[in-house]
Amino acid sequence: MRIFTLILFIACSSLYAQNIVVKDLKDGDFIFQDMDCGPLCDAIEAVTEGYNGADFSHMGMVFHRNDTLYVVEAAGSAVRLTPLAKFAKNTTKPMLVARLKKKFAKLIPSALDFSLKQLGVPYDDEYIYDNGAYYCSELIYDAFKHANGGKPFFKLTPMTYKQPDTDEYFAAWVEYYKKLDMPIPEGLPGCNPGGLSRSNKLQVLGVLNL
Repeated sequence: MRIFTLILFIACSSLYAQNIVVKDLKDGDFIFQDMDCGPLCDAIEAVTEGYNGADFSHMGMVFHRNDTLYVVEAAGSAVRLTPLAKFAKNTTKPMLVARLKKKFAKLIPSALDFSLKQLGVPYDDEYIYDNGAYYCSELIYDAFKHANGGKPFFKLTPMTYKQPDTDEYFAAWVEYYKKLDMPIPEGLPGCNPGGLSRSNKLQVLGVLNL
């Protein structure tokens, strides 16, 4: 298992050009993860392509407070501040780091301020945009929309829960929304970590080396 992980890390490091160490991280940097959360993560990754074809099912934004490095994320039951070391335990796979291009850096303080004011806002289990709750990329989308004077900064696209090139929903999503007692929100606008990782407003720095 260790040999496989090492090979994967080397391959991904080559794909993303370089390794990033913790001291290089700045407030507002994005960390993208291929989370090991089972069928739902697999379904998300199957229909969303990330940077250089990578799979991403979660993301958060870097924030320094005193001497501790945190990740602002919508995860678990609510928006929260998670120490980086704990955030990294979500996955055994390399994590991608990206940064806003310099011409957009002025938006970061306002976006972080907005995100921190959302701490405790419930996690968006329904994955529906603008319903008073947040999933991971939705928080980032709204934070930068706010920082951009209320104008969209990243893009929303129609969400799909169907298997690629078919009209069949993933079984995991059928069961998921059945438990929520609501229809699958196919086609409603939303965003995802993979899509954000490919934004032309970001500069991909490399793989985070803890």
